[in-house]
Amino acid sequence: MPLARRRHARAATVLVLLAACLALPSCQKSPPSRTEFALGTVCTVNLYGKGSVKDYDAAFSRLREIEATMSASLETSDIGRINAAAGKEAVKAKPDTVKVLSFALETARASSGAFDPTVGPVVRLWGIGTDDERVPATAEIENALVLVNHERVALDAVSGLVYLEDAGMRLDLGAIAKGFAADEVAGILRERGISRAIIDLGGNILCMGTKAPGVPWSIGIRNPEISHGEPVLSIQASDCSVVTSGVYERYFEKDGKRYHHIIDPKTGRPSDGEVLSVTIIARESMTADALSTAAFVLGRKRGLALVATYPGAEAIFIDRDKRVFASDGIRKELKLLDPSYTLADWPEPTR
Repeated sequence: MPLARRRHARAATVLVLLAACLALPSCQKSPPSRTEFALGTVCTVNLYGKGSVKDYDAAFSRLREIEATMSASLETSDIGRINAAAGKEAVKAKPDTVKVLSFALETARASSGAFDPTVGPVVRLWGIGTDDERVPATAEIENALVLVNHERVALDAVSGLVYLEDAGMRLDLGAIAKGFAADEVAGILRERGISRAIIDLGGNILCMGTKAPGVPWSIGIRNPEISHGEPVLSIQASDCSVVTSGVYERYFEKDGKRYHHIIDPKTGRPSDGEVLSVTIIARESMTADALSTAAFVLGRKRGLALVATYPGAEAIFIDRDKRVFASDGIRKELKLLDPSYTLADWPEPTR
């Protein structure tokens, strides 16, 4: 059977309802915004008529700077240089890289390796979302897994030196860099006097302020089994980030089986559990980005337990039986839009 390719950014997972006018018939035409391709995905910043050309320029310039620093596919980036020097020597990284890698390693420890920034060798092996995507042989996966170990990363946050202790190790910050980038863009906009905006980096949504005074943004989350279509639920949000990891963001099919891009660092294969999507709501987008991947790999129970250790973070899980599980702090803000889905009774564990 020929290889069927499907590539989707997270924009297919999370929608800004009432803001992007994608789902509700009552919404009005969207105010001016800017969309560009950066960080390997489609990025949109909407300042709702309050921003200038220079404001947009500053936002996208920062995105391109972060991409040039952290892309694993660029030989000249910090990550490219660190990977090339694996097992040989330490590489001095920029403060941005040190900050993101430090948090990535913290998340790896907190999640017992469900999130691991050294998963690069396995990600490269599968090539999902590229022209080289394929199903690797078991022996290839086993060989690559030997190189996946966040404890073999030596990071000196003071000097900025990063050393991968084994030749062949590869960092990949793809599951956290967009979150950091969204936070950085929000910071730039606030410095420029903008308090109300939507930053959408391939579906990593960061809501600045509220839709109107006292009126939160309405964020829609799509059916995780369908690449395009109406949202199955919505939540109310303000001054926070909403990030979803799902099975259909990027995937390919071979011999009737779907292989998505969320790799379990323990097995070296796409995570295969009861969860189809995980949405994290948190103040910082970098936190939401990393936790969405970690919680997806961990599954419902262990994933929610992990999220509960991060103050202010909330989680929504959708499983194969169309059940929606939400932590207590977000349940009251959640509205089901598709009657085929049910809100399951699942108390949040004690924080």
